[in-house]
Amino acid sequence: MTTRDTPWPEGTPCWLDLAVDDFAQGQAFYSGLFGWEIPEGAEEFGGYSTCTKDGRAVAGLAPKMEPDQPSVWTTYLAVDDVDAAVEKVRSNGGQVIAEPLTVAEFGRMALVMDPAGAVAGFWQSGTNTGVQVYDEPGSLVWTENLSRGWKQNREFFRAVFGWDYEDMSGGEFEYATFKVGDQTAGGIGQMGQDWSAEVPPHWNNYFKVADVDKAVDEVKRLGGQVEREPWDTPFGRMASVADNQGAHFMLMGEVGQEEGDDS
Repeated sequence: MTTRDTPWPEGTPCWLDLAVDDFAQGQAFYSGLFGWEIPEGAEEFGGYSTCTKDGRAVAGLAPKMEPDQPSVWTTYLAVDDVDAAVEKVRSNGGQVIAEPLTVAEFGRMALVMDPAGAVAGFWQSGTNTGVQVYDEPGSLVWTENLSRGWKQNREFFRAVFGWDYEDMSGGEFEYATFKVGDQTAGGIGQMGQDWSAEVPPHWNNYFKVADVDKAVDEVKRLGGQVEREPWDTPFGRMASVADNQGAHFMLMGEVGQEEGDDS
């Protein structure tokens, strides 16, 4: 199992959470799909619950605070000093959506928007250091920033976090991985003409599963939607899905796993 119990390096996707209309439905879906343990959240924190896998934190789930709040997964990037980080956002063309806030002993957070319009959280660790298991079935394995202004965003995140990039572009495909130090930490790409104009810039999260095809069947059984049926890539078999309340995410299998492979 790939685990971590210390704060993530600044600029690393370190946490994600989801606000839902019906918390019980969210519990049923994600515990059924990923085997997460999802307790009832504390009332003083708006019902926010830390989901765990084999006792280790993997994500947050909470009831919506406002009825018109979108049903989307929010990606958080690790920061050493959230106040200093939001000032870098302002000075490099981004916007601060929610000012820095202390969340009891757990840490400090803010919500920001990059110049191309994708919203992310910043997380300064307290007792919550972020995800404690990753790149394992039922946990986060990849995160990417997708927009219609990826070149602008590349410069923005380089200025804010010092990211370096490895360009993977070819033809109409425009995409790069980003590095925190010498470690590849995620991706950043251009939403091309094949993307619907209705889809806004966003952070896209991938959860690892042992078998993508079986996981897709489980998504359907649990009341979710399949946006794109499984397909093979050099990086693993993938599928695009939404949960039983409309929140989008990706499923990813092991590299080399093909349809019908139960290994």
